Amino acid sequence: MSVLQLQRRQVATIAGKEFWDRIRSLWVLAIALVFTVFALVIAYFGGAQQGLVGFRSMEFTIASLVSLVIYLIPLIALVLGFDAIVGERERGSLDLLLSMPITRFELLLGKYLGLAAALAFSTVAGFGLVAVVLASHLNLSGLAHYGLFMASSVLLGLAFLSLAVSVSVFASDRTRASGLAIALWFFFVLMFDLILLGVLVVGGGNTGGEWFAYLLLLNPADVFRVLNIASLDEVGALYGLATVFPRELANPWLLCAVLLAWSVLPLSLAAWRFRR
Repeated sequence: MSVLQLQRRQVATIAGKEFWDRIRSLWVLAIALVFTVFALVIAYFGGAQQGLVGFRSMEFTIASLVSLVIYLIPLIALVLGFDAIVGERERGSLDLLLSMPITRFELLLGKYLGLAAALAFSTVAGFGLVAVVLASHLNLSGLAHYGLFMASSVLLGLAFLSLAVSVSVFASDRTRASGLAIALWFFFVLMFDLILLGVLVVGGGNTGGEWFAYLLLLNPADVFRVLNIASLDEVGALYGLATVFPRELANPWLLCAVLLAWSVLPLSLAAWRFRR
């Protein structure tokens, strides 16, 4: 057996254990059920404030689901991964794991991939069931947009899971790790856009306006929002993204690449720190 095959087997073993631990704890089922219930409620009752009940269109359904995903998936990913390493350290099992023929990078990568598989499976299962229920209302264009929404939801989860694993490596105990995870959620989901808007307001729209779209790329939640909203012409015009986000940056492939970078860079930083 080659060294590369051995490394892959070790990573797969760690990843498989993490994934099946989540399956046995019913964590995946619970998250998938949450996504399904919320998505169906939004799809059928999202227009209740305007006196409209029932499925309207896939565009407005996705626009409503985007807000749900931005709040929910980052929180789930951060809670899922914040104790991946520091938890093992506190339980005293980290030294035991590292005494086996496995490198620190293989352990870290295996844990991340296992948690990522559990998060991706629950996301696709939850939202995929909604697609089955709404299939009679969808055309090919609607299915394509919904497929992009599900794929980008997975990428958003992987980005915040990478941040969570990085926090788990840098934190000295679970209490600090959980505090940092909550702080990251508040910053990226609640505070980041307020700070940018504050800068624009203070500058009277003359300071930072030309860099506004590029600054949004520094927040994976904003990248996810732009990726889904900008691809829907009717909703994108309603949100005013056409005047804020240049079309050359609204390329779906580019934005997906940015989300992938958000998955790779924090994990790479965590791997560097963990090896030290």
